[in-house]
Amino acid sequence: MGPTRRRPLLVPALLCVLVFFVARPSTAGGEARGGPGGDSGAGARVMRLYEDASAVERQYEEGRRQAVALRAEADRAARTRARAGQGRVAAGGGPAGAARPTRGRREVSRTESRDGTEAPASARGDSGLAAEEARSRWRAAERRNAVLAGARRTVLARLEEARSALEAEAEASVAAGSCRGAVRLGRPAAGHRAGWVAPVGTYRVSAGFGEGGGHWAHRHTGQDFAVPVGTPVRAVGAGRVVRVSCGGAFGIAVEVEHPDGDRTRYAHLADVTVERGRRVAAGEWIGQSGTTGNSTGPHLHFEVRTGARPGSAVDPVPWLARHGIAVR
Repeated sequence: MGPTRRRPLLVPALLCVLVFFVARPSTAGGEARGGPGGDSGAGARVMRLYEDASAVERQYEEGRRQAVALRAEADRAARTRARAGQGRVAAGGGPAGAARPTRGRREVSRTESRDGTEAPASARGDSGLAAEEARSRWRAAERRNAVLAGARRTVLARLEEARSALEAEAEASVAAGSCRGAVRLGRPAAGHRAGWVAPVGTYRVSAGFGEGGGHWAHRHTGQDFAVPVGTPVRAVGAGRVVRVSCGGAFGIAVEVEHPDGDRTRYAHLADVTVERGRRVAAGEWIGQSGTTGNSTGPHLHFEVRTGARPGSAVDPVPWLARHGIAVR
């Protein structure tokens, strides 16, 4: 018997993915990731949707790469089929499906041998079936991608809505001069063996240390990382939270003192996940990026000071490099 055509299980699994991401609550009322008593405001919603968007994006990109590979496979199978058909015509076989003269003998089926037993399919039959199966797999991958693309658009739209709500809450906190309290977003998995990390995972470098301009009273005292509102901000190294502020030029900000006495400041935040006196580990989430205070757009202002005294700011880029973190 010839090979049976495989019919990919199309969308049951992917519909589950779509239903999960689309139907997942994005409004207040659900319990946050911090467990019982956790925050259910915009910061927690942004965090959930941020993780959902990352998961959908990974699946979408994987599916897109798979579809490209299957399209190439289908094209190769179609070319093989075409070559097999040309070879048959050149050998005098005539066009596909054309009858051959039998000269009084019973015509023997192409899939049946003269002794009545089943014979292997012809080369052209094999290539034709392979081409159909390859095309079917490619089409199935395209349909799966269409489902994922819908989930992706939905999650990203909800993420933007939650970011806007988080930004509004942050501005209200700054206007009142009082933080709402630490939100509970959980902690990322430990495993930073070097002991130091960049303050944000994915970023675009913007204003650098010492730059001038009308936006600053004197010179820029830190390094800016352009990131969307709600991006998790991490403690670059182990230390103790010595200050959490809500107001002024830095907006919502967190300051961490490290064992050697150096301090790192994370400013223009939209929310904080720690309180003063809390000990933090390298890579622990301490807040979410925003655009509060003297800010022209969503970004993290990262600052390094060699102590508590004013005027002790140093360039964060070489400081991070000395701790094994390259800023690009």
